[in-house]
Amino acid sequence: MNTPNITVKLRQANLFDINLHTDLAWERQGRLLVIGNPPWVTNSGLGVLDSSNHPQRWNIKGASGMDAMTGASNFDLAEFIWIKLIHELKDEQPTIALLCKTSVARNVLKFAAKKNLPLTAAGVWKIDSKKWFNAAVDACLLVIEVGAKWSLTQIPVYADLTSDSLVSVMGFQDGNFVVDLAGYQAVAKFEGLFQYEWRQGVKHDAASVMELVYGENGFLLNKNGESVDIEKDHVYPLLKGSDLYKYPANAFSKAVIVTHSYIGQDTRPIQRLAPKLWAYLCEHHEVFDRRKSSIYVGKPPFSMFGIGDYTFAPSKVAISGLHKSPRFIALGLEAGRPVVFDDTCYFIALHSAPEACLIAALLNTEHARKFLEMVSFTDAKRPFSKRVLQRINLQALFAACDKNQLLTDAQTHYNGMSGKPLDLLASWHDEIDRLFGTVLEQKRLLG
Repeated sequence: MNTPNITVKLRQANLFDINLHTDLAWERQGRLLVIGNPPWVTNSGLGVLDSSNHPQRWNIKGASGMDAMTGASNFDLAEFIWIKLIHELKDEQPTIALLCKTSVARNVLKFAAKKNLPLTAAGVWKIDSKKWFNAAVDACLLVIEVGAKWSLTQIPVYADLTSDSLVSVMGFQDGNFVVDLAGYQAVAKFEGLFQYEWRQGVKHDAASVMELVYGENGFLLNKNGESVDIEKDHVYPLLKGSDLYKYPANAFSKAVIVTHSYIGQDTRPIQRLAPKLWAYLCEHHEVFDRRKSSIYVGKPPFSMFGIGDYTFAPSKVAISGLHKSPRFIALGLEAGRPVVFDDTCYFIALHSAPEACLIAALLNTEHARKFLEMVSFTDAKRPFSKRVLQRINLQALFAACDKNQLLTDAQTHYNGMSGKPLDLLASWHDEIDRLFGTVLEQKRLLG
């Protein structure tokens, strides 16, 4: 049996140092196939490892301002490689097939849609990453075809590499990326713009100093087990993502130090107004000095982020961004103090307890849950991010809900609410009319 002569050329190089279009000579005509298994690590992960094998710092997703500095510009190395391949090889109109995390596959497809990259077809084949790589992460083989212009609308998802049966069809609907195109049609009417602004909890990157727990007799301890005797004006009840999801179990066993009222505010008056706190912070200055994020550069000592009028609102509706199923909680003051969340949580700041309870009840309806299932991804690091939550249309949810059941659920939220006021409105019906007849139409925001 005669076999054709095949010439194979091997080249060892750093992918980040070459241009795949100009530095490689393509000697044959026809379609190009690119296959591979790029690293499953983020650019910040490489920084932790002190690795030099990474691209030059590049805000690949186009995040702006504070978003870029606080991590929105962090990306998997595989995302960079995907986009480099598409950009530099587009003239060859290749088929590209890479093993990657499922979250990377989605991010690449969404980025390509946003930037109108010339993708014409794509498919996702799930793989058992635990079996093959001993990696506890959802992964897949993503295959895309690059053509002359963007024409991709549907992305079939298969159970494994050998399966011909569809698990689902992901895709784009009115510019939005959805998990299941067929399932999304049933909840598409709840797509819109949330009438309040979702906020993220506080960020300080100094948990060992800033986050406290209540010990015996109510004494405060930091994470090193040290007793902390400081002025209480700067101490607030804290709920982290796991606390919020399990609420009210073990609620308010934690506290957090808040060093200022808004981003960029000078913290040095603490030295005069709260000398014990200032001494405590100075004693642990090395923890703050080790913070690597650029958001702290040039800011007052012991600065925090995610701070504003909204932080101190008397009522809030909050959700853990990390958990796989949505659970919205209405909260009031705790021991007369506003509840503060860490940066794994998202919340809206509200004017009144009834308002918070009604909105929490509405967000916990079956309609809201099904909508969120279609627009969020359980394998994502944060299934319920601000971007996902801002897509909920409260007016549409209200129009579809059972009003009597909504009142019952709102009352249940009120009964379990922290620090509920004694002057509850006599008529929940009046509050519904005010909220859904006036407030949402005007899109009133607090903070």
